[in-house]
Amino acid sequence: MTLNDIDKTGLIRESYLIDGIHASECRSIFLDWVIKLPASVTPQAAAQRMLDEYAADNPDHPMTGVLREGLGETVATGRRGGRKARVGLGD
Repeated sequence: MTLNDIDKTGLIRESYLIDGIHASECRSIFLDWVIKLPASVTPQAAAQRMLDEYAADNPDHPMTGVLREGLGETVATGRRGGRKARVGLGD
């Protein structure tokens, strides 16, 4: 699977070039990109191919995080929790 096969319009490539892009914008681009994938390609395989191409040079880029989320990987986004986070699991 070539990059051109799965990113014909360059959405993912261009997102890495946008200075100051935020995760919410990357999520929007990601969804648009997934909708345009060929039916013969799974989103997970395409996301992995994009990570293989771009993540090593851009480990902290928001699109890298979004692509990892697309694979089901956990991405730390800050404080999470509620009562259990404050008082512990045993209470």
